[in-house]
Amino acid sequence: MGLGILFGAISAGLGFKGFIVDWVKPFGTIFINALKLIAIPLVIASLIKGISDLKDISSLSVMGFRTIGIFLFTTFCAITIGLLLVNIIKPGNLITETTRQDLVNSYSKDASGKIELAQKQKEAGPLAPLVALVPDNFFKAATENGNMLQVIVFALFFGVALVMIPKEKAQPVKDFFEGFNAVVLKMVDVIMLLAPYGVFALLAALVVESPSFDLFKALMGYAICVLLGLGILLFVFYPLLVRIFGKLSLQQFFSGMAPTQLLAFSTSSSAATLPVNMERTVTKLGVDDEVASFVLPVGATVNMDGTSLYQAVAAVFIAQAFGIELSLSAQLGIVFTALLASIGSAPVPGAGMVMLVIVLAQAGIPEAGLALILAVDRPLDMCRTVANVTSDATVATIVARSLNKINPPLPS
Repeated sequence: MGLGILFGAISAGLGFKGFIVDWVKPFGTIFINALKLIAIPLVIASLIKGISDLKDISSLSVMGFRTIGIFLFTTFCAITIGLLLVNIIKPGNLITETTRQDLVNSYSKDASGKIELAQKQKEAGPLAPLVALVPDNFFKAATENGNMLQVIVFALFFGVALVMIPKEKAQPVKDFFEGFNAVVLKMVDVIMLLAPYGVFALLAALVVESPSFDLFKALMGYAICVLLGLGILLFVFYPLLVRIFGKLSLQQFFSGMAPTQLLAFSTSSSAATLPVNMERTVTKLGVDDEVASFVLPVGATVNMDGTSLYQAVAAVFIAQAFGIELSLSAQLGIVFTALLASIGSAPVPGAGMVMLVIVLAQAGIPEAGLALILAVDRPLDMCRTVANVTSDATVATIVARSLNKINPPLPS
């Protein structure tokens, strides 16, 4: 990040803009393309595996429905908090009109195509979005990231059907998707190894193409929006839920979750944090092992509050930066898309960035705007993972209390 900004500033001062654009920026483009490349496989693998892990349809009754319902509620609240903050603070408006015009000119072809598509969607009938959720050809839907909602619907349908068939017939399919999921997650690992070089290239190009302080000021405003939203979740929203519905003291909750949150911050991975989260939730929050073993693994796959909040803020920020006005219906679409996209987010570092591509494409916002936020994505990824795992433990506590499956915490 720092080297990219410094290299871009020096190159701009020496008049090397052409060199950066021709020989450095393409590596950043390759990085973004790699993220877009695995978006659909990531959703299919993660979502089908997560649903099929429910084992049988009866698992969806009582505990299952309560868990999924609370997951959806907390995710919806997180997205709403993010949208409220970014619309109040408006960090994208810190960019001057000159810089905004430079951005629009740089990505005018991409932006115009998305805006035209959004206009066509506005002119469609009131139930057109509902009809569009169900593809007439899955393979055709899977050829475009902009059709990700259709892919998510298919994956949900496939996962539920997989749970409903006899275990002996379902097991080979589940084994395949478990292996497929492991391969895709390894691809994410490999791509994120390239992140420093991609960020360097993108930041250097961003500086030489738009060497203005106001762009970085807006970027800091965006980061503050995300951190403020995550702070509200961690220190207001979740503690209130735990105190009111989980009947736990705040001291017990925060002391019990501290090691989990620190590990989540350092690894940026809900999956890596899962064993510690389960151990702390059972021993320190008193959640029965039966509840924790069901809620937390499912939550690590489908419950991404921090990621959803970040996606909502990032989408609106990028739209503001490009001067694109988002209507109320467009922002409601962001809520719905981010809600569903969070279900397919893999619990690994960088997966939220891949899911953001889906949200941007569905809202008609240029995906190239990812270049604006990549500089601060890594530290924000660490923070939003803390929110993700805290949400999982919060929901597990509420579900356990509702089923009268809370035990006294074990002594240290």
